[in-house]
Order: sequence, then structure tokens, then C-alpha cells
Amino acid sequence: MAIALSVCVFVIGDLAVQRAQALDDDTYKELQTFANVIAIVQKNYVEPVSTKELIDGAITGMLASLDPHSSYLTPDLYHDLEVETRGSFGGLGIEITVKNDILTVVAPIDGTPATKAGIKSGDQIIKIDNDFTKGMTLTDAVKRMRGPKGSKIHLTLHREGIPDLFTVTVTRDVIKIDSVKAKDLKDGYDYLRITTFQDGSDTDVEHSLEKFKKEGHGHIKGLVLDLRDNPGGLLNQAVSIGDDLLDGGLVVYTQGRQENQQQKYFAHKKKDFDDYPMVVLVNGGSASASEIVAGALQDQRRALVVGTQTFGKGSVQTILPLDDESALRLTTARYYTPNGRSIQAVGITPDVVVELPKPTLASLDQEGTELDQDDEIHESDLLHHFNNNQQQKKNKIPAVGPGANQEGTPGNAAPTAANAKPTKPAEKDIQLEKAISILEHWNKYKVQLAKADDSTATTDSASSSSGPAPSAN
Repeated sequence: MAIALSVCVFVIGDLAVQRAQALDDDTYKELQTFANVIAIVQKNYVEPVSTKELIDGAITGMLASLDPHSSYLTPDLYHDLEVETRGSFGGLGIEITVKNDILTVVAPIDGTPATKAGIKSGDQIIKIDNDFTKGMTLTDAVKRMRGPKGSKIHLTLHREGIPDLFTVTVTRDVIKIDSVKAKDLKDGYDYLRITTFQDGSDTDVEHSLEKFKKEGHGHIKGLVLDLRDNPGGLLNQAVSIGDDLLDGGLVVYTQGRQENQQQKYFAHKKKDFDDYPMVVLVNGGSASASEIVAGALQDQRRALVVGTQTFGKGSVQTILPLDDESALRLTTARYYTPNGRSIQAVGITPDVVVELPKPTLASLDQEGTELDQDDEIHESDLLHHFNNNQQQKKNKIPAVGPGANQEGTPGNAAPTAANAKPTKPAEKDIQLEKAISILEHWNKYKVQLAKADDSTATTDSASSSSGPAPSAN
């Protein structure tokens, strides 16, 4: 059960959290008020409550009031986070956030109990077992969803387009994420999907690229890098993977209040760099570290970005351990793409926008009722999100080659009788098909990359019910 969309930096050691120097008088006065509140609550509350319980609650509330990504990690949650970054953790396999005070699914992770139970991006979790989630913190939700392998949990969900609430039963499991998936596409093109940026993702990417190159007799014909529904992860992994795909230049830089938060991260110049055509796929579930990689490749004109607007999380979280084996996850810096763009609450705008067909649902198992495709969650939807102080700049790379809406999206087959179940159409990934089409016509697109400043982006769309969006990571 994952909780955050984050670029994380772990700071471990005795000096990770320095104790405060002398506090000013105003701070002492406020702390005295805080102590008085604790005393009043302990004396008058309807049931006895411990000081630790009150302090933990106060810390949780304090950090939650700052921004959506700062949080207090109890010892158990801190341990779980360390395990998650290594690609193995217990739970359901969903990324969650709070939108409009409602626990909401950002993305289910491929191949996990959540995807097997049919949970989808945008689903609102109304109840966990018999407990309503209204006002529930992410920390509390994660605690309730965790449990031993094989145990069951009941989630009551609301999905846009379905009038009634419905309940799914999910069997908990140990979630092991292979963050990199590679395969060959048609006509000799290659496909690389990164589902999360965890320890070892860069090594897996390097091995996959080496394999592609070997199979291509020393050359990669063209690559689709799929970052859709990738919620982020470790900053060092995003930088390392950016290094693998770039021939020198800036990958990303960070700016915070402390000197050690002013960092620039560069790719290395390579002697034998293979400048093969590349398309990056993104959507509203591409966040944080995904946006770093996509933004770097876009700014350096190394690849065309295709899909829909990304999540828009442009902040860095540092994990600061405390003495009692708990930790703070604290937002300490903003990050910027090589051209100085902050994507905070804005996201990466694709060079070629390709909207997915709107899925339809007649039941939980079958398409029928039209859904609102605009119900994606973005950083700007989250309470206390940082505003972007930059003027939003539109990307200006046009789509050249095959025109929009050439994908051909067949509709649903009609049922043969009133009680017959409609035939489910084959799912069609029009974004991936567009990426392949771009690679096939790369010379036309490459010319336009050099003229990007004088151009505008193109939108491709399809509105028929050719199937739901690709499953999230």
C-alpha cells in the first residue's frame, strides 16, 4: 500500500535532524499555549488520552497543514517506506491521495491485488471495511489497509458514472514491483516502461538498453519510454535514468532555503552516444520523478512527449529520521527542468496531446455508462498545494506526419438479445500506437523539433468506446 507521489531524498545519520538552537520568545509563548491545551484535553476529555497520543496527533496535523506531501512517519510507517523504495512491501498495491477531503485512488499498480480487484484511477474510497474514510488522514488509511498476506479487506468505492456505491474484496499480498518492463514492438522498435523509481531501477534500465542495442546489432532503431501512471520515487534514480538517456547537459536542479538544497544534476557526455529516436508517454498519473525525466528529455529536445497533461508535482521531500525511529517526510525544495520550468501545480504539457477514448460502464464488469474523462487528479486539486509562481508556458512542438484521429476506434458490439451481455471491445492503446507512428515518421518530427519555438502543440483525440485507459502502475 503506497501513499505518496514523491521525489524522495533520504537523509540518514546522527545529524539528519539538528536540534533547534535558542528559540525566540514568540516560539516559547506558542509552546506554552500548546502545553496548556494538552493539559486541558487530558483533564477534561471524555476518555483518558496519553501525552504521546496527543503529541503524535499534533505533529501529524502540523505537517499535514503545510502541503500534501509532508507527513509524520511513525516507526512502522518509516520502516515501510524504506522497504517500499526497495521494491517490496505488504498491502494492496494502490497509490492514494486525499482530494476534496475524500480518499481517492491515484493509480493501481500493475499486477497487484488492487488491479485484480478492478480498482481504477479516480475511484473514491468511501469505506474501509466498516469505517467511513471522510476526514481520514493518509497515514490512518494506510494503517487500516495494511495487514498480513492472505487477509481480506473490503473497500466501498464510488466511481464516476456509476450511481450506486459498490464494494470490492481485496486479498492482501506482498507487493513486489519490477519497476522496469521491456519488450520489442513491431517493426524493430523497442518499448521500455518504468512503473516507479526505486532502488535498482537505473540498473534495470541500463540492462534493457544494452539488450535492445545488442538485438539491434549495435543500434536502437527507436524507443518508446512509457512513464504513464508512474507516481515517482527516488530523486537519484530519476537523475541516473536521465543520465542514461541524455548525452550530457542538465537533468534537473533543485532550490530550497538551505545551501545543501541548491543542487544541479547533470548527465555525462558520452563518446559513443546513440541518438536514436525516442517518444515518452505520459498522463495525469505521471508525477514527480516521472516529470523530471520527461521534462529533461523534452527541454533538451531528446524526445517527443506524447499523451496528456502530467500530475504537476514539482517539490522534493527529504526523509529526516528522529531519535525514536520515527521520521519526518518534509518538503524541502522545488525542482526545475533544464530550461528553468517549474511544473508545480501545472505539469508537463505533451508535445503531442493524445486523449484516450472515454470508457463506458454498464456494470462493474462491462462498459455501458459514459464516464467523465476529465476526472483525473492533479497536484492542483490537493489541499495546501504549492502555487506555481511562474507564468505557465505552453510547449510549442507541432505534430507532423499522420493527422489527428486516424487511429480508428471501433464501437461496442450490440447485444443479440435484451438479456445478452454486450461483447467487450478489444482494448486499444491509441497513445502507444501514436508513439509508434511518430517513430515511423521521425524525420518529419525531427525537423519540427528544431523549429519548436515557432509552433504549437497538436491534439489527437478519440471518443468512441474502444476500451478503458491502460492500467496504472
